[in-house]
Amino acid sequence: MIRIGVVDDESTSRDLVLAHLDRFQTENDVTFDVRTFTDGRELVTGYRPDFDILFLDVQMHDLDGLETARHIRTLDSRVVIVFVTNMAQYAIHGYEVDALSYLVKPVPWFAFSQELRRSIDRVRRSGADSIMLTVNGALARVDVLDIVYIESIKHRVIVHALDRTYSFTGTLKAFESDLAGKGFFRSNSCYLVNMRHVTAIDQNTCVMLGGDELQISRPRKRAFLDALVDHVGGRAA
Repeated sequence: MIRIGVVDDESTSRDLVLAHLDRFQTENDVTFDVRTFTDGRELVTGYRPDFDILFLDVQMHDLDGLETARHIRTLDSRVVIVFVTNMAQYAIHGYEVDALSYLVKPVPWFAFSQELRRSIDRVRRSGADSIMLTVNGALARVDVLDIVYIESIKHRVIVHALDRTYSFTGTLKAFESDLAGKGFFRSNSCYLVNMRHVTAIDQNTCVMLGGDELQISRPRKRAFLDALVDHVGGRAA
């Protein structure tokens, strides 16, 4: 089941996208769970990161598509965003919010079906390799691949991702269990490190993508080095 949101303040454009989705289901033997929204504000209010794909109108009266997408990206790094617009020049800003592509109204069937296939492929490639975080009472979905490291400070956990951080109450032990087998290693009592983002080892610290230097405790150093070598392939000497 692919979960799709259609966000457009023009009923004719909304209905056309819905008709295309129905046709795609019939011709490709797939099932969609589709929800519609008449404005970006309606989508972001109480947003839950449970969509796979969003078809998002760029020009809307209350909250436009770009601002809507920026808000969505603070909570959901994985959802595939496809902009729908009357004016293609607006879609050039899509790179700012990692939009997959854009479609020009009135959306033709062939272009729509091609973009939908690309979107479904991206959803399937990403799979279920993400985690859900509760931050300030809202759910945020973060790709595991995007996590650089996780830090514990007293009773707070800080997830350092590629483009932002998330801070909330929790324990590092719970994340260590959830991320077991996914390329993470506990460098000391404070840090859970994503081995794919280690760029260097300097004495008793590991240097992470972005430049942060994290302490490796002496008792864990050998196991840390072995885990790093195993991650990239080979053996530790």
